[in-house]
Order: sequence, then C-alpha cells, then structure tokens
Amino acid sequence: MNTPTFQTKCPSCGKQHTYSTENPSRPFCSERCKLIDLGRWANEEYNIPATPSSSQDLDAPSH
Repeated sequence: MNTPTFQTKCPSCGKQHTYSTENPSRPFCSERCKLIDLGRWANEEYNIPATPSSSQDLDAPSH
C-alpha cells in the first residue's frame, strides 16, 4: 500500500521537503529542526495566549 506524499515547508527552517510517514521527524525536515523547535518551546520563545475562564482561575495558586 502506497502512502501519499507531498512537498511542504519545514516549520523550523522553511526548507521544502517531502512530508512522508517514512520521515520520523515530520512535520520537520530533520531531527535537528525538531530539536531546535523543542528548544524554543523550552526557552518560552513560543507561547499560547490564554485568558482565564472564570474569576476562580485568577485566585488559583500558581505552581
């Protein structure tokens, strides 16, 4: 059974590469780009904005 493949850009470096189940680093082009992205999350260079859903959330102790 053939798995469909297509060309896409690596989210880390922007290089065009084949998106395939044969690439264990997908959607990244390589393990290196995958680890660079993980490091950016760990360094809090990326964030997801959120707003409290209730006033109770504001009173909750932070961990």
